[in-house]
Amino acid sequence: MRDAMRDRINVALKAAQDEGDKRRCATLRLVQTAVKDREAAAREHGKDGVNDSEVIEILQKMVHQREASAEEFESGGQLDLAEQERVEQDIIREFLPAQLSQDEMRTLCEETVKDIDAHGLRDIGRCMNELKTRYPGKMDFVQASCLMKDMLRIDGNGPKDAGKG
Repeated sequence: MRDAMRDRINVALKAAQDEGDKRRCATLRLVQTAVKDREAAAREHGKDGVNDSEVIEILQKMVHQREASAEEFESGGQLDLAEQERVEQDIIREFLPAQLSQDEMRTLCEETVKDIDAHGLRDIGRCMNELKTRYPGKMDFVQASCLMKDMLRIDGNGPKDAGKG
């Protein structure tokens, strides 16, 4: 089960090769290379490679990188390159867990604040660690952090007043 993500990527690469889909092959090879690089770095530090949650982190980072690149290309008038970045982004997203909606994320943030009895911005780290443990790869943790800060900033009493303002 440890290599489930890598197995899915390998199967997809093989299928793309059989279909002659060069863009998909190139993107999946980039993913494999990023995973292998992270794995090599982990082994240098005495770890036993990377697990699926770390592969998900790598994929999320790759998606964010392509989003940023696409926006830069668009602002520079290079629409064809922006489109290539978006295609790669879509290919990579296929391997990520379904993302939670904004409302679902808000609800889970509120529950987490209550569960760990957070009382202000000083508890943001604990809240975010708990979210990352409970929902790895299922939400944008940058957005979740912003939501959490808003909830904890209101008056330091958690999410009960988050709707005000």
